[in-house]
Amino acid sequence: MKNILKEILSTSVYLLIVLLITYLFVQYVGQRTEVVGSSMESTLQDGDNLLVDKLSYRFRQPQRFDIIVFPYQHEKNTYYIKRIIGMPGESLRIDQEGTIWVKGAKEEEYSVLEEYYGKEVIQDPGQASSEIVLAEDEYFVMGDNRNNSTDSRSASVGNIHRRDILGKAFIRIWPLHKFELLQHQ
Repeated sequence: MKNILKEILSTSVYLLIVLLITYLFVQYVGQRTEVVGSSMESTLQDGDNLLVDKLSYRFRQPQRFDIIVFPYQHEKNTYYIKRIIGMPGESLRIDQEGTIWVKGAKEEEYSVLEEYYGKEVIQDPGQASSEIVLAEDEYFVMGDNRNNSTDSRSASVGNIHRRDILGKAFIRIWPLHKFELLQHQ
């Protein structure tokens, strides 16, 4: 009887440690998320499962073209996956031809954003048809499927504050035949 109680206690402590490590990992290091919808096609497809790195942004700032995960402010337990286009302190706009123009905080002139994502012509620049000036803690994000994405061009999403970024999507783990590190530049 004494050995059985000792075994139960030992197993319980072991399970408690495993649960604690799992909780700490999900809370502070990384978590799995699923892509819902087509806003990030052709980079990510509906149903793809990703691992989100929640740790690296504690040591460095997000970079242009990182794919980030953040909560949608109007629906509880809804998270968006988008690509960073505009950086803190920059100004940007999208012209009638669908070209994204960016101006750094200390620059005089706009320049065309050179990118390899979102290849189709942007049909609706939304709020970005006028100049958008990002605060020192704000990012402008867009889906790669530019004409089928609710992103910073929409007032319902707007600019994303640094504190709201949960992490960087860094690896696709499902479907297994598409397992890969996500390219950010």
